[in-house]
Amino acid sequence: MSKQSFWQGFWRLADPKISLASFAGLWLGTCAAAADGDLHWGWLALTVIGVFCVEVAKNASGEIVDFDSGTDLAVSDAERTPFSGGKRVMVDGLLTRAQTGQIATVFFLAGIAIGLVLVFMVNRQILYFGMAGMALAWFYHASPLRLAYRGLGEAAVALAYGPLVVCGTYFVQTGSVAAPLLHIACALGLHIAGFLLINEFPDARADQAAGKRHLVVRLGPDKAAFFYVTLVACAYCWLGLTVLAYPQASGYLWGLAGLPLAAFSAWRLLHNTDDIAALIPAQAATLGGFVLMAFGAGSGYLLMT
Repeated sequence: MSKQSFWQGFWRLADPKISLASFAGLWLGTCAAAADGDLHWGWLALTVIGVFCVEVAKNASGEIVDFDSGTDLAVSDAERTPFSGGKRVMVDGLLTRAQTGQIATVFFLAGIAIGLVLVFMVNRQILYFGMAGMALAWFYHASPLRLAYRGLGEAAVALAYGPLVVCGTYFVQTGSVAAPLLHIACALGLHIAGFLLINEFPDARADQAAGKRHLVVRLGPDKAAFFYVTLVACAYCWLGLTVLAYPQASGYLWGLAGLPLAAFSAWRLLHNTDDIAALIPAQAATLGGFVLMAFGAGSGYLLMT
């Protein structure tokens, strides 16, 4: 393998498109912490780097599991989209299995090391956030839980990219978790679960053949599309109800900025469950709606507090 192919493979594992999900949650948690107190920029930098390391490690370890199960190999070129079909670093010959495993190991260890620095230098209770995050990242693909293969991947993603990332970032800075932020983080978690769900439609045939029984496989495309709409609708309802319950957190209402893109993605999915090419704009809109919800809610709260 050449150095060029190695770095191409690493870039795919880092996947800036999907990393937006974790960075959006980091933004929301950081804005809330800045509004409620002073930021420690050094601890924030370590938090961002630590989350990035776990993101890369999770992607790399997941590649190995999906390659070994055959699901990545079963996805045809016509079924691939920029948001689904796996990173395919081994399928496309960019990385060997050994290299992919080494990247997973190095970045998991780096994430653990950064987490321990925060635990011992900032707050011992950060350990609970770190342990939960590492467990979800590892068992999302790996045995014995294999959450993504048992229809629990959506719940794991909702928890990880919602409450864990958002409230964990806030906790590092403040040593506490604010109730309104926890509710907004849960709403954000539902939105990102919808992003995972819509990305499963193009992979459903290959995943079912390989025994990866996520919700699209279990429910079928029509019911899964309805469930997607329900998830996204509940996310924005939760956001609105939170602001009604906590008037002092009215700035979070700016998170409704993501609603137009979410509505478009829902409409597009309901009319194109079997048309993979037509789903790509809906996948992009779902991610965009999620990012705008997090960016709008965080920025609005910071500016209006």
